[in-house]
Amino acid sequence: MTATIETKSKVFKALGHPSRLAIVEALCEGELCVCDIVPIVGRDISTVSKHLSLLKEAGVLKDNKRGTNVYYSLAMECVPGFLSCLENFFALKFEQQAAAYSASFIKKL
Repeated sequence: MTATIETKSKVFKALGHPSRLAIVEALCEGELCVCDIVPIVGRDISTVSKHLSLLKEAGVLKDNKRGTNVYYSLAMECVPGFLSCLENFFALKFEQQAAAYSASFIKKL
C-alpha cells in the first residue's frame, strides 16, 4: 500500500468514532476550548484529550495554547464539506426509501 492510502486510512479511522465525529462536527462551527468540548462528548477530560490527540495526530485538528487553555480547530478545511455531503446523501436515501415504502403501501390498499 502507498503512504497516501495509509494516511487517508488514518484520517477515516480518526473520524470513525462517534465521540470524535461529534468533536469534529462541533469544530465545523469554529474554534473551541477543551473545556467547551468536554460537555459535547459527555466524557471525562482524560478521554476527550485522547480523542483530541488522535484527531490531531491524523491531521484533522490543530491546536493553539493560550495561557492555561488549549483551543482546537479544524486543520482540514475539506471536512465540513465532506460531512455535508454525507448528510445530503443520507437525506436523499431516506427520501427515496420513504417514497418506495409509500408507493408499496398505496398498492396494498
